[in-house]
Amino acid sequence: MDLISPELGLIIWQLIAFAILFFILAKFAWKPILSALDERDSSIEASLSEAEKARLEMQNLVADNERLLQEARVERDEILRSANEFATQTMEISKEEAAKAGAKMIEEAKAVIETEKQAALTDVKIQVAELSLKIAEKLMRQNLATEASQKELVEEFVKDIKLN
Repeated sequence: MDLISPELGLIIWQLIAFAILFFILAKFAWKPILSALDERDSSIEASLSEAEKARLEMQNLVADNERLLQEARVERDEILRSANEFATQTMEISKEEAAKAGAKMIEEAKAVIETEKQAALTDVKIQVAELSLKIAEKLMRQNLATEASQKELVEEFVKDIKLN
């Protein structure tokens, strides 16, 4: 019955103990806790701004890559068109000159193919970087306190990945 209706002396001693504890915590623990929270907040903000900066940089790289790829296609079309005209003219002159023009066209086509191959590899690298950024962003937003939640998150990411 003492716990249900405590005596006045017990209540006073509990209030004094609580006041002392509150004073000690306010004097010594409150400022370090707030500074740690502020520091964590600023580091999260910095990480988010870095991720946004990296995302914008990736967008710029993709745009530049598309522009270069388009220029390479136009140049390839122009080279192929001029090579076809040249081949037609040289076939009329002689078979020997036509054979030389054919060899030149093959070399140019190989160079264009190599250029497109390099552009395609660059595009794949950019897509891998974007996927990595998306995974990093999802990781930053998840609470990874336990190993079980980490495994669950990894399994969820594996299910979400769609390979083209």
